[in-house]
Amino acid sequence: MIFRNVPRSLLRLLGALFLCAALVGAVGCAGQKAAPAPTAASATASAGARATDVPGWAKGMATVRADGLPQQARDVLALIDKGGPYAYRQDGTVFGNFEKALPKQKRGYYHEYTVRTPGERDRGARRIVTGEGGEFFYTDDHYETFKAVLR
Repeated sequence: MIFRNVPRSLLRLLGALFLCAALVGAVGCAGQKAAPAPTAASATASAGARATDVPGWAKGMATVRADGLPQQARDVLALIDKGGPYAYRQDGTVFGNFEKALPKQKRGYYHEYTVRTPGERDRGARRIVTGEGGEFFYTDDHYETFKAVLR
């Protein structure tokens, strides 16, 4: 494949730019104005939180309120608050952040917990990742992207 040595984040950016160009071209041909691009503040507001509600560690990230998570993720949050017991032996282990999708921290700062996916036989792709500073993150695509969980 021609793009095998290109970082995924760059490929995503290029794909998004291509999609935007295609949409602008299609809308322009129809004689309609394109809707303004969402800002970080509007994206946060659409997730059910005001910009002032977002803690410093979550600034610039997609966010989701805890009550907007799937029930299985809310159950895991409750278990984390209680200190367990967890369904999988890997729960509570160090998350290495090798994908660099979360802010850089020292090794051991982040820990991961499995969020059960109905219909999956294995652990599936959903996780809650916690930080030592009280941060909570949710991924449903096995660490490709994260949302800061606002509690």
